[in-house]
Amino acid sequence: MGASENNKFFKGKLPEMSLRNRIAIYYTVATSLLIALIFSGILFLVDRAVSSHFDNELTFEVAETIADLKLKDKNFNDLAHFNKFDDDDPGYKEKKIKQGKGDDDLEFIQLVDNHGVVYKKSNNLSNATLLYNEGKGDMFFNGRVGGTMLRHLQVRLVNADGITKGYLIVAHALTNALTFLQDLQIIFLFSFPVIILTLFVVTRFIAGRSINPIDGVITAAEKITKTNLNQRIPLPYHQDELYRLSATINALLDRLEDAFKREQQFTADASHELNTPLAVVKGTLEVLISKPRERVHYEARIQFCLLELKRMSRIIDKLLVLALYEGNKISPNIENIVLSGIINDVVSRIQVAACEKDISISVGGSEVERVAADPAMLEMIFENILSNAIKYSSVNSAITITIKHNGNDITCCIEDQGIGIPEKDIVKIFDRFYRVDESRNSKTGGVGVGLSLVKKLADLQHITVTVESSPNIGTKFILTFLSA
Repeated sequence: MGASENNKFFKGKLPEMSLRNRIAIYYTVATSLLIALIFSGILFLVDRAVSSHFDNELTFEVAETIADLKLKDKNFNDLAHFNKFDDDDPGYKEKKIKQGKGDDDLEFIQLVDNHGVVYKKSNNLSNATLLYNEGKGDMFFNGRVGGTMLRHLQVRLVNADGITKGYLIVAHALTNALTFLQDLQIIFLFSFPVIILTLFVVTRFIAGRSINPIDGVITAAEKITKTNLNQRIPLPYHQDELYRLSATINALLDRLEDAFKREQQFTADASHELNTPLAVVKGTLEVLISKPRERVHYEARIQFCLLELKRMSRIIDKLLVLALYEGNKISPNIENIVLSGIINDVVSRIQVAACEKDISISVGGSEVERVAADPAMLEMIFENILSNAIKYSSVNSAITITIKHNGNDITCCIEDQGIGIPEKDIVKIFDRFYRVDESRNSKTGGVGVGLSLVKKLADLQHITVTVESSPNIGTKFILTFLSA
């Protein structure tokens, strides 16, 4: 089976296990390892405690035996000095009385020479002998004697010259201790799978209860489509990870709804604004092909259609800029520019439209003021404001543009002598497709997009736009920049 087949196998198999089962299995495996370590630690500590207990008893027994037999009081050269070590010794008889308490209390004593030859031993050993580690010093060790596991303590017997003449070996039976340890191992061995199985069941139940809110999130999300994007996932009571997940999904739905609304708005705007010019162009062309006409008539009608197409192109450009702005996909390229240079470029482009109505455009004030702005966006702002001024100004009127430096600010005032705007409508003129007078816009060809675009582009560049207007007197647009 190749690597790709393995991937397909795992991709097909892993999703079959539910989240609650995976949580239960991972938690159970981790806890099983922890419990196994705890059980092993308990057995180790108990074993060490039992061994320490017996070692202390053996150490005490060795000290007591040496004291009873007066081994340290002898200046001995061989084990013949220890003849007292027999059943007639009062101390040893006392030991035999103690040894009658049972197997677990059995204590065994044995004397051997340097070659391991037994010189003396307690009668309870009968024919058996304790284990001896030749050549070794004082030490503890375990060993089986006569079928019984014993804990041994081997101690050297040294004379006054520091020469080892023999060894005293004391042992204690480990029968009950080993039985206890074996019983403890059996308890741990049989209880371990029971604990693990119980843990898995309980963990799976708790995991199922814990992820129930996720099922609620999934159910709520599955019901949301493009027709009901306004619906949201209910937020859990506790502000935990599930709360954050729900809040994040709701934020995503907010962005999707906003994008969908922008798409719908753009489609509706384009349909609304392009419907009339398209109908005009279509009607004009249909009339042209209805019957033969003179060339002058054809040229006039085609020229009219071209003007309508240019108008549609401008509308589409403005709608696209608005859509980009509302989708946060447009950002200004701020530069340090001379304001009068941008204004003169725009005036030269729209001079033809102004001349058709004998409108004069003059630029005054400081010509060296520099501002921080995006040149392309700034041109669009001035072009839309000046185009509106030309549209709504009477024949043989004037448009004045004045640049001033006021403290840290630079202002540009564009004043016309047009029909003006009623005071109640000034706050609404920057709304998309808002028209102060529908009949007026039908005559001039306005679509109500230009000023909305002006406001949004100005906001992007932190340019303040204010409007002052009086009906039948004129309108004044004031742009305030921060000096560069």
